[in-house]
Amino acid sequence: MIFLREHILQLDAGITEAWKYRMPFYCYRDKMFCYLWVHKKYKQPYVGFVDGHLLEHPDLLPEKRARMKILLIDPTRDVPVAKVSKLLRAALKARQRLDS
Repeated sequence: MIFLREHILQLDAGITEAWKYRMPFYCYRDKMFCYLWVHKKYKQPYVGFVDGHLLEHPDLLPEKRARMKILLIDPTRDVPVAKVSKLLRAALKARQRLDS
């Protein structure tokens, strides 16, 4: 989780950290972008993408959410840095398009 936090914050200077809904959220220009949490059922940490409905990737789970999708991170393996980076960049671009 610490690595993911650092990785998200270094992605862009416009990303800030906030505490919302009792969890760590990351905002881009004061708008919610993504968050970190642990899945209750799977007991795995995940990155939640606020505008995940705009992202297409086979590893993203929409579950019962209309807008958000999550990426589970297996804590017994190395963080898939390339996959996480690709999804974070895509989510950032989607957020930027929504803001313009």
